[in-house]
Amino acid sequence: MSEFRKTIIISVAISLVVGGASGLAGGIVVTQIAAGNLGQSLRTSLPSSLQWIVPRNFPLPQPSPTRGEGVKVDSSPLGRGEGEGKNAIVELSTEEVVRRVSPAVVSIVISKEISARSTGPIFPEDLFREFGFEIEMPEQQQPQSPPQRRQVGGGTGFIIASDGLIATNKHVIFDDQASYTVVTADGKRYEAKVLARDPFIDLGFLKIEAKNLPTAKLGNSDKLQIGETVIAIGNALSEFSNTITKGVVSGIKRRVTAGGPGIGSEVIEEAIQTDAAINPGNSGGPLVNLRGEVVGINTAVSSAGQNVGFAIPINPAKLAIESIRSVGRIVRPWLGVRYIIINPELAQENKLPVDYGALIVRGDRRTDLAVVPGSPADKASLRENDIILEIDKVKITEETSLASQIQKHKVGDTLVLKVLSQGKEKEIKVVLEELK
Repeated sequence: MSEFRKTIIISVAISLVVGGASGLAGGIVVTQIAAGNLGQSLRTSLPSSLQWIVPRNFPLPQPSPTRGEGVKVDSSPLGRGEGEGKNAIVELSTEEVVRRVSPAVVSIVISKEISARSTGPIFPEDLFREFGFEIEMPEQQQPQSPPQRRQVGGGTGFIIASDGLIATNKHVIFDDQASYTVVTADGKRYEAKVLARDPFIDLGFLKIEAKNLPTAKLGNSDKLQIGETVIAIGNALSEFSNTITKGVVSGIKRRVTAGGPGIGSEVIEEAIQTDAAINPGNSGGPLVNLRGEVVGINTAVSSAGQNVGFAIPINPAKLAIESIRSVGRIVRPWLGVRYIIINPELAQENKLPVDYGALIVRGDRRTDLAVVPGSPADKASLRENDIILEIDKVKITEETSLASQIQKHKVGDTLVLKVLSQGKEKEIKVVLEELK
């Protein structure tokens, strides 16, 4: 046999051995990598003469979380990867949050009998006029006889008790002449009863006759941080149910004055500002964090800016929810004063002795008294032009307003107020009563 032929035969033999070993090793990689035995399997499966190919300490790559899988983070408000064990918080993907919360979100259909000779918009505004958001609504031009019950608007709500208790905005269910139908996420329709409207904030409750309904989990709005991701879910334009928009918390503790049908002029204390798009029909829907918890109730949007929406924090709403569950109605404590919050600019313009606190003042009308006769404030001898500096040693500022501090307490609680009256500081005790 020539030297050339010997060389070819030896090359082919080596190729077959190495190729077979490579194929065997590749198969073992596929079957053994998940079990964590990759290095050992490769070594023991190869012929002894080839085991040098695989090092004894073969590095095993670590798998990364799959899409939609929860990631453990710390127990701080945003969760930044330091928490471990049972105190760790699990942040979910957007898809998982929506999957968990959407079954508890409902559409609210508002129906009303339309007069045969009525003209003008047949849909009530779903947003506060104070923000300047205008929508052209269809008008009823042709007289109809007899009057017909028609859908005149819609909103959103979410189920907070499995027996059919639903939270929404007060301005969604303000009309006593209208009827309300709840459409659940699975398409079922229920006639709804207006259970309560909050006298203090833009919050209302409906009740439907049903059992074992999915509910939304309530979170802690006090832990919200600017920049935290939030998701708004709602019946956009009163037509597209369970519409999802996503954004961030762009501001907290905003004091927003708004007006609209059914609520008149109302101040939203410590509102959550978000750039998650809130459209007409979203009112009353949940604002949700990445842990699948409701942290706010979508309320209003400003057309003056780009995606500037506001939501009521869920924590003040919890007191109303507890009241509904315990006594069947909303019980709110009140002090009985009309006031403005003092800031450095206001103090300088009016030459006030302090640059913080709540200045007790009259309203624009003669009937808008500074102190309501017979109120807890009146009984505690608070007077016009007094300045409430502190409540239970908490300083009253734009960030910690008088109303927000009052609403943290219950009817019957005794508060200690530090008051500046006629140039002298004094402490006054006041017992909170029910707002009726």
